[in-house]
Amino acid sequence: MAIRKPFNALITSVSGKVPLVREVRKALEKFAPGSRIIGADRNPDCLGRYFVDMFWEMPPLEDLHAEDVKNYCGEHQIAAIIPTRDGELEFFARSKPLLEANAIFVMTSPLDGVRICLDKLLFYETFRDHPKVNAIPTATEPGHCNCARWVVKERFGAGSRGIHLNLAADEAQAAAGQLGHPVYQPYIDGREFSIDLYIDKAGEPVGSIARSRDRIVDGESQVTTTVAMPRVEEVCTAAAGALGLTSHLVFQAIVDPAENIHVVECNCRFGGGSSLSVAAGLDSFYWFFRESAGVDLAQITFNRSSHQLRQVRYPEDRIFNIRS
Repeated sequence: MAIRKPFNALITSVSGKVPLVREVRKALEKFAPGSRIIGADRNPDCLGRYFVDMFWEMPPLEDLHAEDVKNYCGEHQIAAIIPTRDGELEFFARSKPLLEANAIFVMTSPLDGVRICLDKLLFYETFRDHPKVNAIPTATEPGHCNCARWVVKERFGAGSRGIHLNLAADEAQAAAGQLGHPVYQPYIDGREFSIDLYIDKAGEPVGSIARSRDRIVDGESQVTTTVAMPRVEEVCTAAAGALGLTSHLVFQAIVDPAENIHVVECNCRFGGGSSLSVAAGLDSFYWFFRESAGVDLAQITFNRSSHQLRQVRYPEDRIFNIRS
């Protein structure tokens, strides 16, 4: 399905999001040929501005209001917003009702679910007694479980920046002193996976793909490989349903040597390695655009790649003509 009218998309915090811009462009060309991508960032010199059709120097979130976003989108025929940074997810989830009342659709989950996913302690407490989802125990003090080694990380936000792994008790307490709001988790030896999901606006799963995290740099997968892990995908789908999450999601999970599944966290946005899942059939941006245009995804067939794929993320150059 392709529509002819302009269906411009706004990508926020576009700095460093070149692979995401490419995926959005492919989906937009398939859905609404001739539409434009507007990149937004508070940094006017960000590299991402060179890969979009138009650039908006967006004010800092503390100076931004939903009305400002609504007015800008109205002026530039923007029908879809794709947040890309953890720190702005709550703002856009909170602004979602106003924006969608004006036919501007946001690719993120409802506010309550976003807030739970941005708080690692609350995430664990939400699933403490869940029959299917085994979230990693999390506490603000190290005495909450009997374990030999620890992980210390920031309580708020998603991702693994600033994480301290496999620490003895005294090391864990020292690491906690370097963080603003530290939480403690038991260190679990096992295989790490990212699980990309797309949940439609009715709360029904459209598709899911698990990826092994083969090489991790600054909390993101520099090398990642699709894997057949249906049990892990089912657990993460159940977690998404329990939280009422929608749109594209990325769960992190660890499978220990006894094949127990430990859910670490959920990120309510497209991730750094998620483009591999798009290549494997999880057509999240295209599905989001279709939902934004009022198309029910109930009849969508998720066609997963018949073979496994690997992605290696690396820097590259772009050369283009300078127009006088």
